[in-house]
Amino acid sequence: MKRLLLLGTGGIAAHHVQEFAAIPECGIVACVDLVPGKAAKFAAENGIERHFDSLEEALGWGGFDAAVNCTPDGVHKATTLALLAAGKHVFCEKPLAPSHADALAMTEAAEAAGLVNMVNLTYRNSPALQQARRMVEAGEIGTLRHVEAAYRQSWLVSKAWGDAMSEPQWLWRQSTAHGSTGVLGDVGIHMLDFASFGAADDFASLKAELVTFPKVEGDRIGDYVLDANDSVAMTARLKSGALATVLATRFATGHLNDLSLSLHGTRGALKVETDGGASRLSACLGADIDRNRWVQLETPPVKRNARRFADALLAGVNGDPSFRRAADIQKLIDAAFQSSASDRTVVVAWSTSGESGNRFRPGLRPARPAAAVICGA
Repeated sequence: MKRLLLLGTGGIAAHHVQEFAAIPECGIVACVDLVPGKAAKFAAENGIERHFDSLEEALGWGGFDAAVNCTPDGVHKATTLALLAAGKHVFCEKPLAPSHADALAMTEAAEAAGLVNMVNLTYRNSPALQQARRMVEAGEIGTLRHVEAAYRQSWLVSKAWGDAMSEPQWLWRQSTAHGSTGVLGDVGIHMLDFASFGAADDFASLKAELVTFPKVEGDRIGDYVLDANDSVAMTARLKSGALATVLATRFATGHLNDLSLSLHGTRGALKVETDGGASRLSACLGADIDRNRWVQLETPPVKRNARRFADALLAGVNGDPSFRRAADIQKLIDAAFQSSASDRTVVVAWSTSGESGNRFRPGLRPARPAAAVICGA
């Protein structure tokens, strides 16, 4: 059995406990949290054998094979590098790091060490998304011409999740001084991975606009300056030549947490919709094209990210989405910030080499997948 360390016991940690509890080949044997007493409480509530108040203590003990990194975004790099230096495999929450440079440093450290590295891009768990990609790759919609991707949330206008104007868990997400990079930094990695993975294509260029709307007088609530972006809209060209429109907003009344993707080709179209739980795949193909008729398709179950990470540990073959995939997506996010600030299109050049999924051996650097190089246009 592979022994796991849970690093960080915040809200997402309980999700990982549930996910790995369903995998008999893995077990969470210890947890860590810097807040005194928090790890002990979490361990008692979840039947975890050991608990520590620092990563250093856990590494000193060392009785685990891999770690699930649930720490805040800003400390992903430092904690992950410490784990990799100790020879531990890592399953990291998204985003891998706040910048491409940091994400790339983490990627290269993991690859150089020959350790399994994956990022929890939860929408890869969607059967509809996985089936859509297979159909695109099989040519069922012909040549891709147009892609529309949208991530809609309503927590700035709805109190379904809480009060965005009074609760710290929402206020910090609106304040760059408190570590927020706005809606683009928060859900951009999901949105851009969802779009490019579903389209089975890469972004060649993008033009983005980020907007921060006034919400209260003076745009300040206590210590929180509400200056993080609330909405983003971008147009992009894919390597295939297809045109894409991509948006994300926290002002989408009536949409609690909805992600959608439409893929239009020369022989048909697909539509993926998910709320983070259930997902649906619809198609307009064949005779239905002239009728403008959409049909909901059955989608086979898929392995969840936790299961894929467990399989990677057991097989010694890196899984997907890997650190390098997350670093590539982070480069697109950086490009969107650059584009909005400069009001220019940013061109993304991709090298061509092997995909991730190599058999790892200590000291052997696996072949690199595509890496992005960005320049202004």
